[in-house]
Amino acid sequence: MTGAGLTPSPEQTPAGRRPADFGEFVRREGGNGRLVVQPRMGFGDPARMREGLAAAKSADATTVGTLTLDSYTRVGDLDAVENALREGIDLNGYPIVNHPPATTSAVLHGLWDGGFPVQVRHGSATPIDIFWAMMRLRLNATEGGPVSYCLPYGRTPLAEAVKNWEGCCKLYARLRDAGVEPHLETFGGCMMGQLCPPSMLVAISFLEAMFFAQHGIRSISLSYAQQTHTGQDREAVAALRRLCAELLPTDNWHVVIYTYMGVYPETTRGAYGLLGSAAELAVATGAERLIVKTAAEARRIPTIHENVLALEYAARAAAGASFAGDGSADTQTYAEARAIVDAVLGLSDDLGSALLTAFRLGYLDVPYCVHPDNAGRVRSHIDAEGRLRWAGTGNLPLRGVAERTTPRKITSYDLMNDLHHVRRKFDEPHRNLGTGSVAELVRR
Repeated sequence: MTGAGLTPSPEQTPAGRRPADFGEFVRREGGNGRLVVQPRMGFGDPARMREGLAAAKSADATTVGTLTLDSYTRVGDLDAVENALREGIDLNGYPIVNHPPATTSAVLHGLWDGGFPVQVRHGSATPIDIFWAMMRLRLNATEGGPVSYCLPYGRTPLAEAVKNWEGCCKLYARLRDAGVEPHLETFGGCMMGQLCPPSMLVAISFLEAMFFAQHGIRSISLSYAQQTHTGQDREAVAALRRLCAELLPTDNWHVVIYTYMGVYPETTRGAYGLLGSAAELAVATGAERLIVKTAAEARRIPTIHENVLALEYAARAAAGASFAGDGSADTQTYAEARAIVDAVLGLSDDLGSALLTAFRLGYLDVPYCVHPDNAGRVRSHIDAEGRLRWAGTGNLPLRGVAERTTPRKITSYDLMNDLHHVRRKFDEPHRNLGTGSVAELVRR
């Protein structure tokens, strides 16, 4: 199944590809006041997917491309994918496992090159078929992790996810046998999207990077999702970068910021204001890459055009921002993250075993996550300044480190209020203003 307008040719065979190191490209083009921007696009139709990649590549910004996979592929329901393709049912992402390699080669031909790397995004705790599909195509950049692609997304046992990801890392590392450097991005800095205190996001993102490195991956990026307070976010990214400089056993790493992943502003001005603040955060902290969100996020899946507008707006916002320094001073966020990391690393020389033990003991515990392997003893809240704070630390290894607070009960009202905090912050100033056209707002 090749899709309309896509006819593979012999020079497009996967074996003929030798792509650039994704991580090296981003480190070269981003950081020091510059920013690589990236959409999250994914379409089931190959021709549409190619159109999206072409639009991202031609945007007025330094970009990398994305193949975001469909939800059936994410959970391994390949029969459902095959049925959808056979019946012409729209998928919400690109089914890389079910499409023949020649089809995906045709999608990428003439677009995927040294100036436009492409990353596969998927969300799977059981990703072996996805990794095999990428290996056949020599697609050498993807993301996820044994914790971050398990706990938020389903009920796959954490031990199974750890085993799966260990095998996939070792498999992916074999790309180097063909002269191709594989790249993995942690998703740990995005746990639950919102209301997870930054120190836990930093710790999980870093620990997943260490897991990747232990299993043969040398080109790594570490994620951090924009949260509720700019100052606290800056502390968090600085803490993440400091941990990498101190402990990560590779120099080929960079940080990727995710535009806020929680309840998104409904107004166009509010949405672009939040995106602009994410771009400014990335530049100020020396992060090299930004995952953008569009003005349509609160309502529906964005179009290709809306993705391009978001890429270009983020690039303009980044161009007007400046690097604020390395932020290497001791902060509360760094102290908490370092205490968690040290406690987990002290549990076992094997990172997979350490992660499993840490969740069993409650050293790692994610607020409001209902996965059976998450202890669920910790809670968080947004304080009067807009910072995310611990409302209860459970068994986290933060005695004498975390700020002393009296555990407080979080009601359903408190939770809903906190979940909508960012939307209110960015929407309320614009409720009574004319919306104008999206293009006008982007150009301003």
